[in-house]
Order: sequence, then C-alpha cells, then structure tokens
Amino acid sequence: MNPFSYGGIVGDAAFCNRTKELADLTEMMKSKGRSFVYAERRMGKTSLVVRALGKLPKKQFVTVYVDLWPTDGSAAFSQATAKALSVAAAGSRSKRLLELGKSLFGRLRPSVSLDDAGRPRIDFGIDGRALSKTDLAEVLDAPQKLAEKTGKTVVMVFDEFQQILGYEDDSTEKQIRSSIQHHQNVAYVFLGSRKHLLQSMFLHEARPLYRSAMHYPIGPIATKHWQPFIAKRFQGADKQITRQSIASLCKRTEGHPFYTQHLCHVLWSMTEAGDEVDEADLDMAVAELLRRESHAYTNLWEAMTKNEQRFLRGLAESEEAPKPFSAEFTGRYGLRSASTAQRAAASLEARDLIDREESSFVIVDRFFRLWIQRLFAT
Repeated sequence: MNPFSYGGIVGDAAFCNRTKELADLTEMMKSKGRSFVYAERRMGKTSLVVRALGKLPKKQFVTVYVDLWPTDGSAAFSQATAKALSVAAAGSRSKRLLELGKSLFGRLRPSVSLDDAGRPRIDFGIDGRALSKTDLAEVLDAPQKLAEKTGKTVVMVFDEFQQILGYEDDSTEKQIRSSIQHHQNVAYVFLGSRKHLLQSMFLHEARPLYRSAMHYPIGPIATKHWQPFIAKRFQGADKQITRQSIASLCKRTEGHPFYTQHLCHVLWSMTEAGDEVDEADLDMAVAELLRRESHAYTNLWEAMTKNEQRFLRGLAESEEAPKPFSAEFTGRYGLRSASTAQRAAASLEARDLIDREESSFVIVDRFFRLWIQRLFAT
C-alpha cells in the first residue's frame, strides 16, 4: 500500500511534522483562546486542527467541528452549527440527541429521524424560513450553555469561515462577535483557505470581527522535516531515495504538503523494490503528473488574458520571490505598467490562482507552476 497520502484529512501515519503548530494550537484550545488559522488551499490546516482536537481528553473537552463550505446564509450556518454541536455532545443515541437538541435549540424545533443506514440524525425546522436575530443568538450562545451544562471546555472549530462573507448580510458576523465576547469556557478556531478574505475579516477596522482572535498562519513544511519522513517510507518498501533527491523534490513542490505527498505518491509507485531514485526518475514522475493535469491546465491557461498569462509566467520563472510591480518585472514580462500588473494580480487572486506571500505572490497550484515553466522552456 502506498504510504503517501494526499487529498482529504490526513491520518496520523501520513502526517509530517507540524510539531510546533500542533503544540501551539492545542495550548490555545486548552486555554480557551480564539484564533483564526489561515493558509493556502491544501496546506493541511484541517488535518492539523483535527489532530489537535484528537489530543484533547474527552473527559474535559467537547470538540465541535463545523464545515461551513456548503453553507450559503445564516439559516444554513445555524443548521450546520446546531447539528455539529448536538452530535458532538450527545453522540448517536436518539433520545439523548433529541433531549439535548431541545435544551440547546428549543426555538429551532429539533426533530430526530433515522437516515438510510439506520443511524439517528437530528434536523431543525429552519429550512425555508427567515432566521431571526433571536434564533441566531440562540445557536451562537449554545457553546457556552453546553459548557455550563457539562462542566467541560467546548472547542468550536469553524472551517472555511470566509464563506460567511457571501451570506445575505453581515448579521452572522455581528452576532458572532456579540456572542463570543461573553463566553468564558469556549475556545474558538476559525479556519480559512482564502487568506486575503479571512484577513480582511479579522484585520480591517470596519469589520465586526476586527481583532477578535489572534491570527495564526500555516506555511509550507521545511525540507529538513520532509527528509526523514520521505526516506523512511521509501526504505520501508526496500526503495532508496537520497537526501539530494528529496531536496530536489521539495524544491519543486516548495514544501507544500499536498503537492509533496502527491509527487511522492507517484514517485514511490514508479520505483521498483531494490532501486534507488535519481533525478531522471524524479523528472519522469513530474512529467507523469503534468501529463495527467495537462488538459485542465491548458483550458485554464487559454481562458486567461494575455496580461494574466504574463504575470503568471513571471512568478513561475522567478527563483526568488519577485517584486511583481517593479519596472524590472513588468518590463521583462511585457506588462506595460505597474497598474497593469496590479489588475492582473487582483483578478488572479480573486480566482484563487495566486496568493499573497509578504510583498509578493505565489502560484497556488505548485504543479501548474511547473507546467508553466515547461511551457516556456525552449
């Protein structure tokens, strides 16, 4: 079985390092703090936070994970939050689930039924009707109410938190601020993958959640941490890979967990037992990945404006983080002015194709970056 895992939440066996981040987040949860954790897509933030939740003793903590990705308004937010809270606290016992639902969310008319697999599920009577401010307040006050009822610390995790920016208005944001500032026995973790949106929510003075939580960015994993992780998994199948080859692999993926694990997955599959990976093998693995993605990347590229293509080419070909609005960069890549480059960057960032990194940008999809490099390698 291939030891490298990518996509979805990564389990313990496939989890690389993050020792400091894990300790920091676990301590924050134990101290009932508030943090917004942000990173590029596929950087492993959800796996990291779920792992931190798993380290908390169940006798002292109730852990609640709420995925906001499918939500489109305050009603859906309330439904998702109420369900997650009820299940986390009551488990799968029908009677207990209904009792807890009624005690925490009486206004939302909870009911329990069986799903297709015969397991109890809780629902709330808020579909298709407007949600009042009082209804929303009841949902957001439930974590503190649960903490008081159980005598435990409640840890609330809201994943893809930037989704609430697309709701019908900012009432959810405002009510979150109003409610959580009074909670004494609840820790809050707000996760997001669109950094510029999440940062605007917590770092701009005009936003309701301005400075309501500490910010905690998650970055790539350093090569020194990938070295033993990758080597051990190749050696376990009698396959050899040198430190130099691992360094070369990590340079191509920039240490991004998803792309590093994905490339390792393909490379491991292509390597026979008893063989040693060399640079040619690594090139073949990259070529295979790009072949699989070629159609999607071609369509993506052809849908861009010329200036967007030029901007991306400049990022892809730069060894170090470039100054993308400088005269040198704009002149070299045919962007007529800094304002032209800024417009291209804004459009690409809005579509999650690039992300800010200090005073520069990175191409979010590391394989797309390699594809662009090869497109212009003549």
